[in-house]
Amino acid sequence: MRILHTSDWHLGQHFMGKSRQAEHAALIDWLLAQVDAHAVDAVLIAGDIFDTGTPPSYARELYSDLVVGLHRAGVALLLLGGNHDSVATLGESRSLLAVLSTTVVGAVGNPADHVVVLPRRGGNGEAGCVVCAVPFLRPRDVLQSQAGQSAQERQQALQRAIQAYYQGVHEAARDRQAQLQETLGRPIPLIATGHLTTVGASSNESVREIYVGSLDAFPTAAFPPVDYIALGHIHKPQQVGGLNHIRYCGSPIPLGFDEARQQKEVLLVDLAGDGSAQVTPLAVPRFQALVSVSGNLAELQGAIAAAATQGTAEQPVWLEVTVAEDDYLQDLPARIGAMAQGLPVEVLRVRRQRASALAAIAGSAMETLDELSPDDVFARRLALEQLESGTQEALRQRYAEVVSGITEGTAA
Repeated sequence: MRILHTSDWHLGQHFMGKSRQAEHAALIDWLLAQVDAHAVDAVLIAGDIFDTGTPPSYARELYSDLVVGLHRAGVALLLLGGNHDSVATLGESRSLLAVLSTTVVGAVGNPADHVVVLPRRGGNGEAGCVVCAVPFLRPRDVLQSQAGQSAQERQQALQRAIQAYYQGVHEAARDRQAQLQETLGRPIPLIATGHLTTVGASSNESVREIYVGSLDAFPTAAFPPVDYIALGHIHKPQQVGGLNHIRYCGSPIPLGFDEARQQKEVLLVDLAGDGSAQVTPLAVPRFQALVSVSGNLAELQGAIAAAATQGTAEQPVWLEVTVAEDDYLQDLPARIGAMAQGLPVEVLRVRRQRASALAAIAGSAMETLDELSPDDVFARRLALEQLESGTQEALRQRYAEVVSGITEGTAA
C-alpha cells in the first residue's frame, strides 16, 4: 500500500497582498502527475487544507479540483481538519465528497468515527490500510477545565486527555484491522494521523506555536503503536525524535519568507505487511520564487540584483529585505524601491534589523483568540513589558489568583 502524505496547504492564503492561487493550481497539477507516475494508492492531507475558516471561492474551487482529479485517477483521498480549518466548512460537503472517494474527518467524534479504511488504487474497494484519523484537537474537545488547577496541572491533564483519545481511536482501529485481516487473509497496515506539535519538532515563524491550550508539545511516546504516523502543523519536513515512522511532511509551498530556503516535500510511504514503512521524499518544485536578503545599503544593491536573476518580467521574485546598520534611516522603503527599480522583483516587505515591541505584536497578528488561552494572552502581553523578574513573577501570581477566583465562582 502506497500513501502520499502531505499537509498544510493553506488554500486561499493572502500573503502580504499576494494570492497563492497560481502556485496552488500548479501544485495540484504536479501532485496529480506524481500520483500517476508513482502508482499512489491514496493521498492523505494532515490538516490545514484552508488558510482560514472562511476560504475565498477560488480556494474552494482548487479544493474541488484536487478531489475530482484524484477521483478520476481512482485514488482515495483522506482530509483531516487542522487548526486553520473550520469544522463547519469541512463538514458541509462531507457527504458529497464521500461519493468522490474522499473521506473528510474535520472534528472529534466517537472513536469509530475516526477509523478510516483506505482502499488500494483501482476502484474495487479492496482495503489497503486502516487509519486512526485524528484531526486537530481543541481543549474543549477532550477536556473539561477544573477549578484550582495550576498551569502545569492543566498541561498534564490535557496531555493525558489527548493520549486517552488516541488510545480509544487506536482500540477501535485495531478491532477493524483484525476483522479485515481475518476476512482477507493477509496483514493490513495500521497508521495514525495528527495535527499538532510534538516533542523534538523544529518549527519556524509561519507556524502558530500554540498547539492546544497550554500544551506546548505532545510526547512521541504517547502516540499509540502503529506502522506510521502522518503529522501536520509544522511546515518544515522532518523525522520526529529520529524516528523514521513519525514524520512531518511540511507544507508543499513556502508560507513565509523564513521557509524560502527550505526544500519542500511530499512523502511517499510504502506500507508493508510486516509493519514496516519505507519513506521516500519527493521534492516539490518552486512555483514562485521567494527570496530574503539582508545587509546594509551598500550590500543590498548587489543582493537584490542577485535575487532578480531568479525572476522574469512575467513572474517576478517576491522579495523580503532586512536592513542592517542603516536601519535608523526614515526613508528606507524609498531607497530599497529605487534599488529594485527596473528589476524583475517585487519588494513585499522591508524590515529593520532592530525589532521593536510593535514588530513582536505584528508577528502574532495571524493568531486568533480562539487558538489562545487566557494564560497565553497574558504571557504574551507581559513579555512586551520591560520589568524585573520579581515584578513579573508577582504579576503572574496575582493573575493566577484572579483567574482561580473567577473559575471557582463560575463552578459554584
